[in-house]
Amino acid sequence: MADLSAFIRGLPKCELHVHIEGTLEPEMKFRLAARNGVELPYASADDMRKAYGFNDLTSFLKMYYEGMDVLRTEQDFYDLMLAYLERAAADNVRYAEIFFDPQAHTGRGIPFAVVIGGLARAQMDGEIRFGIRTRLIMCILRDQTPEYAMATLLEALPYRERILGIGLDSDERGNPPLKFGEVFRRARAEGFLLTMHCDPDQPDAVGHIRQCVHDIGVNRIDHGVNAIEDRLLCEEIKGRGLGLTVCPCSNRLIGGGSKAEIVMRMLDLGLRVTVNSDDPAYFGGYIADNFRLVAEETGAGREALLQLARNACEATWLSRAGKDALLAELEEYARSS
Repeated sequence: MADLSAFIRGLPKCELHVHIEGTLEPEMKFRLAARNGVELPYASADDMRKAYGFNDLTSFLKMYYEGMDVLRTEQDFYDLMLAYLERAAADNVRYAEIFFDPQAHTGRGIPFAVVIGGLARAQMDGEIRFGIRTRLIMCILRDQTPEYAMATLLEALPYRERILGIGLDSDERGNPPLKFGEVFRRARAEGFLLTMHCDPDQPDAVGHIRQCVHDIGVNRIDHGVNAIEDRLLCEEIKGRGLGLTVCPCSNRLIGGGSKAEIVMRMLDLGLRVTVNSDDPAYFGGYIADNFRLVAEETGAGREALLQLARNACEATWLSRAGKDALLAELEEYARSS
């Protein structure tokens, strides 16, 4: 496994499912809290990490949103993004499409411009320092109202050149994709690409995936492992070439197992399944850790791991030339490693 672990670390990767707020490590929370005069209910970063005892999506989200309170200034968002990019560089991430949740910040009085200003500045500096190209995907909080979602979409329009797509995340129970149908129709009309979370094993999980594919017409599906329960749905997802951004480490803690076996079944079916980190500061696994977990639990070898990385290149929202450049780098690594 040692040789395979080194192979995984060096594998050129695309990350398509990572929430920038989910990369907020406890140590950084304490630094930002001190800078902004925020009192934290823990004595140390270790104590905070020990409190991450999630057993479902709801318990995770409570801690996730509470932790964001330390993010107050443009510099905070800059530091958050740059820290993720430095960590991602250690895993040889070459390109990333990164989620951010503006409503979680504007709802507590932080201006939209402050959030995106800090993130965008760090993206530019991160590409120079670490060689990682990135784009942003703005997520809508599905446990808020469609009216608030539409207002947030309209607020994002002046920053269109910085935001590649619109996503949907947060608590899925009772909040199906079609709740935001009008918002996503407007987003498509404005030129955004579309993706939606379909979290593992939620009520009517397969039905929600069908809504994404049939009614919303997404360009990608986040998580989406329950599609394996419906053969015709899998065939449709494959036929449309939709990427599935699976996150084994987070699944392991809040989804009743890593779903690594499902990843391999999807791979065998020819689905464009990918492996990503989700909220690594909370779930203890950045992207290379997620690849290793799949290998450890399924016995996946180099060729399967290479195919997962190829799938991610193809599932990006880059131009054909951009995808081909990433694939060429990946194939050179495969030949030389």
